[in-house]
Amino acid sequence: MRHFTTSLALPAVAAGIALLAGTAIAVGIMTSPGTGTPAAAAPAPRGTEQMMPGMAMPRAGTPVAGQDAPVATNTIAIQNFAFSPTTVTVKAGSTVTWTNRDQDAHTVTAMAGPFHSPTLNTGQSFPYTFTTPGRYDYLCTVHPFMTATVVVTP
Repeated sequence: MRHFTTSLALPAVAAGIALLAGTAIAVGIMTSPGTGTPAAAAPAPRGTEQMMPGMAMPRAGTPVAGQDAPVATNTIAIQNFAFSPTTVTVKAGSTVTWTNRDQDAHTVTAMAGPFHSPTLNTGQSFPYTFTTPGRYDYLCTVHPFMTATVVVTP
């Protein structure tokens, strides 16, 4: 099998990334022996096949932990104009504590519920004990686009 290296026009997104990085990209093309035509591409990896040493790809359909996945924790950071994690799950009787890690002031206010913090400046915290199971959606009244949820289980 012969190997040729050539420069190709990349799709706009990849080209934009290359330009941002300030580098030129050369793509290796494999050709079928004696034909000069491109060889068939290898199938895309599946399952947890390793793409790079020490890194595995999750199987298709496997949930990946992210900000929207419920997290079992009692602490929530207010940082970068967001509550993190955005959804937490606790048992009834648990105390959840929010801590403002932003330079701007924020609040923690239930949309239709029992808690409302005072304005929290940088480094200040607000604890609240959840006694009743349910879903508690809340927001920052200073920045109403900041929303999150506490799920309380029995």
